[in-house]
Amino acid sequence: MNLNGLPYLIVGAGFFGAVMAERIANDLGQRVLVIDKRDHIGGNSYSALDPMTGIECHCYGSHIFHTSNRNVWEYISHFTGFNSYRHKVLTRYQGRTFIMPINLSTINSLYNLDLSPEEAARFIKEEAAREGIAAPANLEEKAISLIGRPLYEAFIRGYTIKQWQTDPRDLPESIITRLPVRCGHHYDYFDDRWQGIPWDGYGALFERMVTHPLIEVRLQTDYFAIRDQVPEACKVIYTGPIDRFFDYRYGVLGWRTLRFELEVVQTGDFQGTTVVNYADSETPYTRIHEFRHYHPERTGYPTDRSVIYREYSLSCGREDDPYYPINTAQDREKYELYRRDGELLPNVLFGARLGTYRYLDMDKVIEQALELYENRVKARL
Repeated sequence: MNLNGLPYLIVGAGFFGAVMAERIANDLGQRVLVIDKRDHIGGNSYSALDPMTGIECHCYGSHIFHTSNRNVWEYISHFTGFNSYRHKVLTRYQGRTFIMPINLSTINSLYNLDLSPEEAARFIKEEAAREGIAAPANLEEKAISLIGRPLYEAFIRGYTIKQWQTDPRDLPESIITRLPVRCGHHYDYFDDRWQGIPWDGYGALFERMVTHPLIEVRLQTDYFAIRDQVPEACKVIYTGPIDRFFDYRYGVLGWRTLRFELEVVQTGDFQGTTVVNYADSETPYTRIHEFRHYHPERTGYPTDRSVIYREYSLSCGREDDPYYPINTAQDREKYELYRRDGELLPNVLFGARLGTYRYLDMDKVIEQALELYENRVKARL
């Protein structure tokens, strides 16, 4: 691979890399090479048509675009239109179905009550105070101090055990700083002003972002296999794991990963909604995604088949794809060392979830990329 004279190399073709490539090409008029280890662009946000059914599937779990940032919304809207989808989540517990996040219907159903919104607010406050936890020392105590034990036992404990494979009493309380509780009948999962799913999917969205004569994309290309060929003057924008970039000199950062089990079911509607959580610890998976519901406007989907993904949370090894930062105190100390070393590299910029060791929604990644482009790329010319 001949990289001589290359001004910009972007490692990772997710939202951060795509935004950077688009801005460098369209705004700066500079050539940029984007590489990714996978065989597609789009990172974890990628979607594609299932070959057996033609249903648009989010290949790494459900991705609902939502933001209250006007700049982000206006920027991404240059590349796609969005449908009017509003995310609603159900959760299964002991054979019953409840609304999530916790709302008035959830409270009344679990406790078999008929409370008004004002009564529910007062009731939850009393439940939270019942065990007298003034200084929560772990996740379990923090959750109980916010919503009380019955709601915690039903919807938080089992799900947390599966998500982290750790007893909630052994997890720091900082993981669950707040739990949304709505004391009215508000069913939407997100409150952001702008929401939806790209009309023709995330795959098409990313294709438009990186379609420019000055942008070259090379897939199935590992940065660490070509790192020695990168010219010294080339500016590298890196969105992979920051600890891997520095060859784990301060140790491995903690992550959780996910595994998805795909099934084409012989029914036109498996669960009646896009996502159902499974709160019982006895159920091995954390949730089931059914992707046909993200595009109710599409009329060509089969009526006798549907695609579901069962999602499992797992420990993350070095060869796995990281999803969620565990973010213990020790992890944060390690990351700070890596961040400090990264700041000393004049021609390397770290970004996105893996490069900054933060859990970021799609809109936050776009926001971060736009800000860093203006302040760290364009401003340095």
